Amino acid sequence: EVQLMESGGGSVLAGGSLTLSCATSVYTFTSSCMAWFRQAPGQAPGTEREAVAKLDRDGIATYATSVKGRFTISKDIAKNALFLRMNSLQLDDTAIYYCATDERDCGWVGSDFGHWGQGTQVTVSS
Repeated sequence: EVQLMESGGGSVLAGGSLTLSCATSVYTFTSSCMAWFRQAPGQAPGTEREAVAKLDRDGIATYATSVKGRFTISKDIAKNALFLRMNSLQLDDTAIYYCATDERDCGWVGSDFGHWGQGTQVTVSS
């Protein structure tokens, strides 16, 4: 069973920084595409989670336009952990952030990923 556990969320002032972490198993970490998604508050039920960043199996990163230049996705092989460093946080970065992985696909929508963590809340205030 694939298990993902996010941590590192919290409250921060606009302009501040946070680093999210996602712990997983060695197998998942070395053989899968891994990504961060988010879901903003107040969205209608059934709204797709927004892709924020992903690392494919070759270690190539892709970012959403809204976070490019501010967020950095990375992994630590020794710790079996995925990270999301978030700088220059803005009010509309407020969301629940989810770690996701899949052994086969490496797409850009939530339905491309078969395994999810429980999420960690990030709140940005002015």
